[in-house]
Amino acid sequence: MTSRYVGWWYLPVTILSAGLLAWVPVLHAAGVLSRRRLYWWTLAYAAAAVASVAAGSAGAAIALVTIIAGSVHQLRLRRERIAAASAPPPAEDPAVARALAARARRQQARELAARDPLLAKELHIGRPDLPGDYDDGGLVELNTAPAETLARRLGLDPAQAQSIVDARASFGGAFSAVDDVFAATELPLDTWDLIRDRAIILG
Repeated sequence: MTSRYVGWWYLPVTILSAGLLAWVPVLHAAGVLSRRRLYWWTLAYAAAAVASVAAGSAGAAIALVTIIAGSVHQLRLRRERIAAASAPPPAEDPAVARALAARARRQQARELAARDPLLAKELHIGRPDLPGDYDDGGLVELNTAPAETLARRLGLDPAQAQSIVDARASFGGAFSAVDDVFAATELPLDTWDLIRDRAIILG
């Protein structure tokens, strides 16, 4: 739906219901615009609808006032909704864009490694300490990367990184899965998510 059709039904609902349903468009706008004070207006229009039914002969006057006031109010709300729908989306934060791009590259590198482990090793995926120009998005290979690389890419201190190097020796020199590192070391729990996101095992 184009922006010019946004809220097109507001006035017809109010006018055709003789003001009894004037509260419906306002309630809808309150949810769409996330504006709390519009919920109070919704209650006011609903109260006016009840009053117009209960007031007998004076009900017609109340209904007329409700239709006029509601129509003016809803025209303004509709203009606000059209303006919001027509506004360009906010520019993405460059830092967020870079982080998402790196995440996508890590996923692509993992998929490549799963298809062709030998090629992954030739490209030095997870080994930024070795020469190469393949961008793996920041992966680190747990079985072969030196402690300094583990510390830098996994956000660990030198002692924690060294504990990974020491632990992989107890696994015959190689972990078989990323989660093996958690069983073999005493790394803090708050490091686990980042390690799972950045670590890779190439065999």
